[in-house]
Amino acid sequence: MFGPKVSVCDSLHQQKYRLPNESFDEACSRQSAAMADNEEHRLKLKDLFLNQRFMPAGRVQSAMGSPRNVTAYNCFVSGTIEDSMESIMEKAAEAAETMRRGGGIGYDFSRIRPAGDRIVTLDSTASGPVSFMRIFDAVCRTIVSAGHRRGAMMAVLRVDHPDIEAFIRSKRNEGELTNFNISVGVTDEFMSCVQTGKPFALVFDGKIYRHLDARALWDEIMRSTWDWAEPGVLFLDRINSDNPLYYCESIEATNPCGEQPLPPYGACLLGSFNLVKYINNGVFNFELLESDIPHVVRAMDNVIDRTKYPLEQQEIEAKSKRRMGLGITGLANAFTLCGYRYGSPEAVKLTKKIMRVLTYGAYSASSDLSLEKGSFKLYDAEKYQESGFVSRLPQELRDKIKTQGMRNSHLTSIAPTGTISFTADNISSGIEPVFQHELDRTVQTEDGARVVRLKDYVYNFFGLRGETTDDLNVEDHLQMQIAVQPFIDSAVSKTINVGGNVTFEEFKDVYMQAWKNKLKGITTFRLDGKRYGILNKIEPANKDENDGAACFIDPATGSRTCE
Repeated sequence: MFGPKVSVCDSLHQQKYRLPNESFDEACSRQSAAMADNEEHRLKLKDLFLNQRFMPAGRVQSAMGSPRNVTAYNCFVSGTIEDSMESIMEKAAEAAETMRRGGGIGYDFSRIRPAGDRIVTLDSTASGPVSFMRIFDAVCRTIVSAGHRRGAMMAVLRVDHPDIEAFIRSKRNEGELTNFNISVGVTDEFMSCVQTGKPFALVFDGKIYRHLDARALWDEIMRSTWDWAEPGVLFLDRINSDNPLYYCESIEATNPCGEQPLPPYGACLLGSFNLVKYINNGVFNFELLESDIPHVVRAMDNVIDRTKYPLEQQEIEAKSKRRMGLGITGLANAFTLCGYRYGSPEAVKLTKKIMRVLTYGAYSASSDLSLEKGSFKLYDAEKYQESGFVSRLPQELRDKIKTQGMRNSHLTSIAPTGTISFTADNISSGIEPVFQHELDRTVQTEDGARVVRLKDYVYNFFGLRGETTDDLNVEDHLQMQIAVQPFIDSAVSKTINVGGNVTFEEFKDVYMQAWKNKLKGITTFRLDGKRYGILNKIEPANKDENDGAACFIDPATGSRTCE
């Protein structure tokens, strides 16, 4: 029997990814047929999907081969929001159409003039970017209330924008801008000022509005995320210098979870290799992973041409660059099956080896595919080689790319993988540690939200208890993200959990270490902060993993209700 063994995991897979009355096997057949080049390729894909060794993102699973008018892309970045009412309302309308089709969106609001600025043509003053964020928040809330899935949005503001302090404080509450995640776009110049104590200029449209104490502003950012888990921090200069397409695009925002820094109208096509399926008797099968990668690259490349797009601009952007984001999930469970502690030197070494095989294999497969189908439209052999990321690839692989070309501009990303990991019998998500061996998890059903009691994958099927977030320190989390990032051409979505024993100064140092170690972004969640988590811990119970109901915590408001 293929597919999820835990009934609630199978039920969620059915609800999210299958057509009416479609079995797991039939869903895999539909998806593999829609993504394959030929019969041999279809059979390889079906084997991958049936055994859940590779799991395309949820939108891919539900859209490919389906008669529904939906997109296979999970998330997008908005077109550039210029400083005009016409541009703002145009982008709000585009956002509504994108969210109506099931896509999350990221926005950069840095081009909107600061509050109090004089608008000469109207003889009035500007209200600033935070006020206009409320328009997009209302659009998202309206789409959700119309019966679609909960919307997801990311708002970014550059650290040198004159309204940055208002932006940082905009979510220090439980009811404002609830449909947004927010992140500050930090520059290397700002971080240098934090280190040296030099004054930092707030600038808009070439005009310096004022200078302020960079360390005080950094403390403001840190204090907010210490208490409210927001804003996150994006290191914009690192994102752009590392970007293989530095020569033809500028990145100012990310998708809602931060794993895909994208240009205007960019879209993320995601999928993850399920690492627990590559382990037998504590040994990782690198040969199997290596052999699976070319089939996945070929299949995901086909999705780009065969899916629907909410907007024409998104289709043009996707087809001219052919981005995808292949990643991993189940990493923490894989450590436990191999006998390693999360964050240990042995775990870091295994992670780097897995990522090396994945990244080099994906780039090699994409280069081979370009011989058959051609390179992506904006490929420039010389400039592509010079990017920060590609320049770090092995010389032999770089020579191959220069000779053969590249079918896809980007190939790797680490996504949160929450739902697809759940539908694989609750494996650990992405590169996150296990939250608890038993937990209450919110599941959206046709009858509304309910919370089920669930066991971690390796605890349920192998009786093993790997490390949980309570067993780990900040350094364990940070080292895992640092180990993965050099192999990722996009970015890494990871939440660094911070325990109550960590001081504020130690907390700030986590962010400084992230910048020094060339991460592209960082998000933390402090368990003693003012915002509640989506998962709430329980005491182990002698109940079947499919039984029982518990309490639901709304992550937007912290309100608690029980069945």
